[in-house]
Amino acid sequence: MQYIENKTFDEIKIGDSAELARTLRHQDIELFAVMSGDVNPTNVDEEYAKTDIFQEVIAHGMWGGALISALLGTELPGPGTIYVNQTLNFQRPVGIGDSITVKVRVIEKKAEKNQIVLDCLCLNQDGDIIINGKAEVIAPTEKVRRPRAILPQVHLHERGARYRDLIKKTHDMTPIRTAVVHPCDAISLSGALEAKRQGLIEPILIGPRKKIENAAAESHYSLDEIEIIDVPHSHAAAARAVEFARQGNAEALMKGALHTDELMSAVLQHDIGLRTERRLSHVFALDVPHYPKPLFITDAAINIYPDLLCKRDIVQNAIDLAQALGLATPKVAILSAVETIYPKISGTIDAAALCKMADRGQITGGQIDGPLAFDNAISPEAAKIKGIVSPVAGYADILVAPDLETGNMLAKQLLYLAGAEAAGIVLGARVPIMLTSRADGTLSRLTSAAVAQLYVNHRSTRGT
Repeated sequence: MQYIENKTFDEIKIGDSAELARTLRHQDIELFAVMSGDVNPTNVDEEYAKTDIFQEVIAHGMWGGALISALLGTELPGPGTIYVNQTLNFQRPVGIGDSITVKVRVIEKKAEKNQIVLDCLCLNQDGDIIINGKAEVIAPTEKVRRPRAILPQVHLHERGARYRDLIKKTHDMTPIRTAVVHPCDAISLSGALEAKRQGLIEPILIGPRKKIENAAAESHYSLDEIEIIDVPHSHAAAARAVEFARQGNAEALMKGALHTDELMSAVLQHDIGLRTERRLSHVFALDVPHYPKPLFITDAAINIYPDLLCKRDIVQNAIDLAQALGLATPKVAILSAVETIYPKISGTIDAAALCKMADRGQITGGQIDGPLAFDNAISPEAAKIKGIVSPVAGYADILVAPDLETGNMLAKQLLYLAGAEAAGIVLGARVPIMLTSRADGTLSRLTSAAVAQLYVNHRSTRGT
């Protein structure tokens, strides 16, 4: 165990000194900005910083000041020190990767108030002065020796950052004509119109005109130059949207303020729906704070208890989507409660069969392994401990759940307990279907639109 110990006023002598060294990381700047609320673009906006006087992101000036405070509070005098005064002269900026050495030296003692004055100096790796000044503190009079506090690990995650990266990929693409089904509340309508504003879709709003206009007024959006097809209710909106897609007038569907079952009922009609030879399935595209890349979970919304052939289509749909989003060979983990074949758990048998189907070319485009328990699928450490040798274990891009309940609960646990963001899309129909929840915000709807646009563009490029 490490300890932290002070020097009392009586122990301190003129000329006593202490120092510490730190190297500035991007995370240090972000942490300081979060703690202080100081979001000066010079410190946090790389694009802006390139145009500023230093032409790069630099540390907040008081980051160096905080290092001086740390040295005073932990080393000299140490625990029990009380700040009285601090002067700082800022001489040079600190850039990411710069190594800073902080030094303090006692230059005066004031016995009447147990105060000491220290010279303070911060130098960079080249010996240049970054900050200099003086500190005046009240030194402790009693000896303190305590275990050094173990600080919590901090994981910084910019919410939606990976989603914004996806949206950026679409900037040179043509918006896809999208039938927006019953966008009769502010959140679903604003999601569609914001997707239009960002060049993701060209919306066709299908629903009761008056309700759509009221939603637009509530969300302060203009409907000028927006095509609206007036139908009496949500059921008629779903039927008309499917008809549009069958006629080739829409490249995608977007769910608005209606229940999923109502929309999917129209999509799945045998004679006039949007069925193909492929089974429809839903894919969650998640941005999970503690996972280093986008994570896809399927199926969590369409197939309740899929059989083996249905699971084959579920896996293939997810692989096709991941490839459309830029993953050349996505890693697919077939989930179960265990990582071994166990006949009493039918999902393990299906997992083994799916892996063999991939070996035989019945599933293409991805690396597939299973059964894998959740921990083995996403944690290299867990996979290593259990002796699992696999290119998928610990690094999965796609998690295939054994049934809808499992997939839905897994996705929502990540959303509500891990702070994940989710976009949703249904594949296997003639056109992709953006199937967001009615509770989803604008970013999720934008991301679903970006995913659909990337998917449509990928299919067009491949001629499928």
